[in-house]
Amino acid sequence: MSTYHSTRGGKEQLQSKQAIRRGLAPDGGLYVSDELDALIIDPASVAGLDYKGTAKLVLSRLLSDYSSPELDSCLDAAYGEQWSDPAITPLVDLGGNDFVLELFRGPTSAFKDVALQLLPRLMALAGEEGERIMVLTATSGDTGKAALAGFADAPGTGITVFYPQGKVSQIQRLQMVTQEGGNLQVCAVRGNFDDAQSAVKSIFADTDLARELEEKASTVLSSANSINVGRLAPQVVYYFRAYGSLMERGVISPGDPVEFCVPTGNFGDVLAGYYAKMMGLPVARLTVASDRNRVLNDFLTTGVYDRNRPFYTTTSPSMDILISSNLERMLYYMADGGTKLIASLMADLESTGRYQVPDDMMTRIRGLFSCGWADEDQVASAISDCWEDRGYLIDPHTACGYHVMTGQTDRDPAVPRVLLSTASPYKFPRVVCQSLGLETPDSDFDCMDILAESTDTRPPKALRTLENAPVRFQDCIDPGDMSDYVRHAVMQS
Repeated sequence: MSTYHSTRGGKEQLQSKQAIRRGLAPDGGLYVSDELDALIIDPASVAGLDYKGTAKLVLSRLLSDYSSPELDSCLDAAYGEQWSDPAITPLVDLGGNDFVLELFRGPTSAFKDVALQLLPRLMALAGEEGERIMVLTATSGDTGKAALAGFADAPGTGITVFYPQGKVSQIQRLQMVTQEGGNLQVCAVRGNFDDAQSAVKSIFADTDLARELEEKASTVLSSANSINVGRLAPQVVYYFRAYGSLMERGVISPGDPVEFCVPTGNFGDVLAGYYAKMMGLPVARLTVASDRNRVLNDFLTTGVYDRNRPFYTTTSPSMDILISSNLERMLYYMADGGTKLIASLMADLESTGRYQVPDDMMTRIRGLFSCGWADEDQVASAISDCWEDRGYLIDPHTACGYHVMTGQTDRDPAVPRVLLSTASPYKFPRVVCQSLGLETPDSDFDCMDILAESTDTRPPKALRTLENAPVRFQDCIDPGDMSDYVRHAVMQS
């Protein structure tokens, strides 16, 4: 049975339900398992499985204290009619041995749905009798809505979402502030995503607040961000499903290598690919694609992680991040479980805003991970080029990945490349219209209509109907007030 402990040390060993319930370790570390290389899945075994079958195969290993009936129930509820494609994460052939894995077919049109339709079900089974769980989430754009949609009116839970004021798209903001449900709060934060995420981590580390909420409201705090292993584990599934799809089409045979290109800011999506590799998937390369906030690109290039740099607001807001939390998990494994080193690196990050990884570790890291980034002009060109050359419409986050992937000069043309598409282009219709040289009116909804007519595509209904949805939440606070906001949300719920 797989167990979990902190990346930063300690003797605590938790089963997956406990790790999901807690979200973050008491010492600020992230929960990891040392048994991934013992959870090997034969790649041939995923051929012919549907999405839920693949998920059962993967998650029964990663979340081994969930019974088979419990997993079946969770998966049936998570991957049902709320998805616009029965494949859940369909694979699209772009030609030239390049493919796109569409991760945006869920109810909020972003890849976060894959995990956040499942996490509330997993968390409901992880809670203790008589206990309420308050889920805290800082979002750079997509996680917030996906978490709200997943947890809305879920029994025994509440959810509070913080997003950076003015730094998400119009559509992303409306998705959150119009969300229905009696157990949720949405609040803007003055600052950027890193400010909100750091404050949420501080709240989790506040033992006095935790004690107060437990004693006065029988409530524990947990996370829906990818720091929670219950968010990370479901993302491993779609790497195996993509491989299965390639086998079913005769593109590859079992054991053949595949490359993945992943647009990411917090490192969670690409980390799931690393987990898949450790569990036996023949991943030849994981390419990390960044936007102008290229802290991950610079780290993979130099071995120095340095957040002491300007923060840029870009057209790919979900990647506008300078503190990539999930990188800590990858470093733990590349350090062969060296918790003292990880604790030291994270202490350096906390005190100086930077750390440097030993050269031998960086050699190992670069053996699997490559990197690249795209500026705003390159993002716009990628959207245009992908449409003109491939007849495929992409959003600005996916465009970062497309630019990086198509610019690679060292690829083996015999090895398939899979680009993870993380959001519907209709979540960012203004950017896409501008990139295609189309008329760009002030309203995102008018842009949706122009984009649909010009490309003969259709916007997701849930996005188009936001225009007339009533706004429920208008709070805006400083990061320093977030702890009191959470306390009030718990006490009033």
